[in-house]
Order: sequence, then structure tokens, then C-alpha cells
Amino acid sequence: MVVLNRIYTRTGDDGTTALGSGERRPKYDLRVAAYGTVDETNAAIGAVRLHLADSPDVDAMLGRIQNDLFDLGADLAVPEREGKAERLRMLASQVERLERDIDSLNDQLAPLTSFVLPGGTPASTYLHLARTICRRAERMMVELAARPDEPVNAAGIQYMNRLSDFLFVASRFLNNKGAGDVLWVPGQNR
Repeated sequence: MVVLNRIYTRTGDDGTTALGSGERRPKYDLRVAAYGTVDETNAAIGAVRLHLADSPDVDAMLGRIQNDLFDLGADLAVPEREGKAERLRMLASQVERLERDIDSLNDQLAPLTSFVLPGGTPASTYLHLARTICRRAERMMVELAARPDEPVNAAGIQYMNRLSDFLFVASRFLNNKGAGDVLWVPGQNR
């Protein structure tokens, strides 16, 4: 259980922050940026949920995703190290659940005939914004994983890859199951 009695500690006033392991890193460190961008994805999803009064199933899916994103942030905040006690880690089962949710929504959509532009309903538009933030977080995680001595849980990277797919499919679903999608027309404004 997490208990936060005091919000400010002043320990970050020197431009550093503590990882979950207690190790201090500069606030611009790629690991800190990666879990910060996961948090940004979560906040964007929170904005989407304000528009889902008529879509309780999608809202419930997004609620589970928000919790997963906190798990992912905790995973990233404590790098795996030999001989250290295991902490909260993303699991393949979370990726699999996300895949099932993607399939359940996508099965109700007509096939795409063009790329989709962000737009349509407010919820759909915000899902596209969340998708682009999610992709940025994924790129940061992949870059971090490519560095020596910077382990990143493969399930976390897979989760973010699937999450961007989920956000895209959910955006189409919330655009009247794709009927309200705004489609790209190549060369339209030449």
C-alpha cells in the first residue's frame, strides 16, 4: 500500500529524482523521461474518460489500462538488477488482456479503406492524442532498453506497443464504429 503524507520533499530541488530503488538520477534521465511519458499517456486517457458516459464498456477498459500504466511506471522506476528483490513487473497476461480488448472492439468495425485522421467525436480525438503520447513513451522505452545496464521489461514494451493499437481501434469504435472516421484523402489540397 502506498501512503503519501507529504507531497513535497525538497529532495528534487537539485535537479535529481529518486528511482523506486532509491538511486538518484537527473530529472532529464531517459528512464525518468520514459516513466514520465507513460504517466502523460495515463493523463491523456483520463481526459478521454470524461467523454464516455455513453460507452461504459470502453470506459471500463480504459480504467483497467490506467491501472496497468501505473504498474508500468512502477516497473520502469525500479530497474531489474541481479540479486535484488523482485518488484512489481508488467506481465504477459496484461498484454494478452489488451489483445482480447482490441479484438473485441475491432470485430465490430468495418475494414479500413484509408488512413484515419484524428477527429470525429471528442473521445475519439483525445484517444488519438493519447496514442501519439503512448508511441513516444514506447520509443523512449526501446531506446532505454538498447543501452547497456538499463534493463527494461519486455512485457512493458509489448504492452505499450499493443496499447497504441488499442487506442487506435477504440478511437474508431467511438467514432460510430468507424462510420464517423475522418479519412485521409491523399493529395486533396494540391
